[in-house]
Amino acid sequence: MIRPLPPEAPLDMPIQRLHGNPPATIEVETRPHGMMIKRLLLLLVTALISLAASGEVRLSYSRDGLDGFELAVLVCFVPLFSWVAFGFVVSAVGFLKLMSGEYPGFTAIPGPVPVLSQRTAVLMPVCNEGVAETFARVETMAHSIAAAGGSAAIDFFVLSDSDPGHGQAEEAAWRRLAATAPIPIYYRRREQNVALKPGNIADWVRRFGAAYDTMLVLDADSMMSGQAIVGMAAIMAQRSSIGLLQTVPRIINAQTLFQRWMQFASEAYGPIATAGLLWWSGSEANFWGHNAIMRTRAFAESCGLPELPGPPPFGGHLLSHDMVESALLRRRGWAVHMIMIDGSYEEFPPTMVDHAIRDRRWMQGNLQHLRLLGASGLSATSRLHLGLGAAAYLTAPGWLLLLTASIVRAVADKVYQPAGGMPLDVLGLTLIVLFGPKAMGAIWMLADARRRHAFGGVAGILRSVGLEIVFAVLMAPVTMVMQTRAMASLVLGLPSGWPTQKRSAHRIRVRQILPMLRGHLALGALFAATAFIDLSLALWLLPLTLGLLGSPWLISLTSTRQSGEGAAERGFFRVPQPVIAQAARDVADGQPAPAAHATVASKPVSYPAVTPIAPQSASA
Repeated sequence: MIRPLPPEAPLDMPIQRLHGNPPATIEVETRPHGMMIKRLLLLLVTALISLAASGEVRLSYSRDGLDGFELAVLVCFVPLFSWVAFGFVVSAVGFLKLMSGEYPGFTAIPGPVPVLSQRTAVLMPVCNEGVAETFARVETMAHSIAAAGGSAAIDFFVLSDSDPGHGQAEEAAWRRLAATAPIPIYYRRREQNVALKPGNIADWVRRFGAAYDTMLVLDADSMMSGQAIVGMAAIMAQRSSIGLLQTVPRIINAQTLFQRWMQFASEAYGPIATAGLLWWSGSEANFWGHNAIMRTRAFAESCGLPELPGPPPFGGHLLSHDMVESALLRRRGWAVHMIMIDGSYEEFPPTMVDHAIRDRRWMQGNLQHLRLLGASGLSATSRLHLGLGAAAYLTAPGWLLLLTASIVRAVADKVYQPAGGMPLDVLGLTLIVLFGPKAMGAIWMLADARRRHAFGGVAGILRSVGLEIVFAVLMAPVTMVMQTRAMASLVLGLPSGWPTQKRSAHRIRVRQILPMLRGHLALGALFAATAFIDLSLALWLLPLTLGLLGSPWLISLTSTRQSGEGAAERGFFRVPQPVIAQAARDVADGQPAPAAHATVASKPVSYPAVTPIAPQSASA
């Protein structure tokens, strides 16, 4: 007889104090030598690039004295350019690492995965998700775990926050699966969705956490191969100083043109940015909330989240809980590592609208982090992670202010120079830091024969990068306005909530989206009207104008499965495809999960597969 849940094994998870005396840390040094030099070098190079650009702009403006508009441009330009320059430098470091064949952080060693000596729970929180698709992923992962040799040490939990009607369908699907699954699969539905996903995980920890040495947390759209899961559990058993291992998930099941576009951008440019991030983060990396394994007792002792004082959107439950949890683990002294491996996957929102809805929740959560920058006991790197997450959303209104100040100054002077008087060499440097990572990504794809073939060959890569740049330029002003509006609504006290994400392809028609884009169209018309004042100003604004005025058609075109399939047939946005993703789709269509699909995630294209890490000092 199948049981919905195992015997309870309670584990205390106290709520943490964010202010006052910090808790004691473990007696293990988990900060590798040389990290301070790396971080200072990163900041120094960023500062030099930013000072070079801002200095040229200041000299250009100060020839006849700084007026109010020029001062506003400088105030906006310096932090915004510094933000872009920081990303460029991180990508440049990652590019050098990948081109040299050196993977920063953990790397695999040859040899079979040993028998696991510790128990691991795989946790999948769900809330009103598609039942067939969710349990197809669970079934595929269960077979993959068993094929990788983890059936004796790994249990799977589906943790539901769904409504009662949805829960009935979930329970029926669980019963069918649990009766034949090769590993134990359990199901629990909470009556009250207290504290959202963090509360769901905390409830499991407090009820069952003492029975498991480690827990691997997924999202409802996550997929991980058994080899990756077993390999990560083996790493945690070998390295007692590690509190959390975060993988870098790859996008799977891309169907719409928007998804294929985002999947290609992630596969093409993501590895160099990630390699750079690993280089300077070391054992003080971040947590993205899913596709990561952590030490259960360390998490329980460190990560009981308090509510922030005050009402939402900036008070209440922490929405972007993951970055805070990694900071709290570091506060206790646990190492937090990010690893680049095959076998970790997630899905992406099917349309720009669905992405914007999710992005608004992330914005609210990341802006809450501004209130935590002064929390006691956090490392400087953790504060930097929290600050960078918030800064990513402050840039949108910053760019809009910069554009407004530049336009007003140019109109007031009736003599327009590119970028509101910015020197041409500054514009050239701006283009380098903006598009340099894309050029480095293209070189990285072209540099290896197998990688070149996986991305569609030389012609396919060049065409895909070209189309991606066009789409990215058109999307940039659309995102800028969306994020600025979202920021304004949060400032006005309107929280984002945590709506269930749409994961299946659904066409958005132009007439459906037009009411949501009145602000985009009005701003685009305003930019176009500058042609009557100064033609050079209008030409400089042309990419923004086209993106804003064409936003309804861009959103509609990229939302369809047909356009995605058409792009694939023409060789655009081709990426390596993991076998396990197709296995999950087959299971959702009623086919069994064959061992051939369950055993292999994909042939490694860019990252090594996970196998145990050779024992090193605890400072890793």
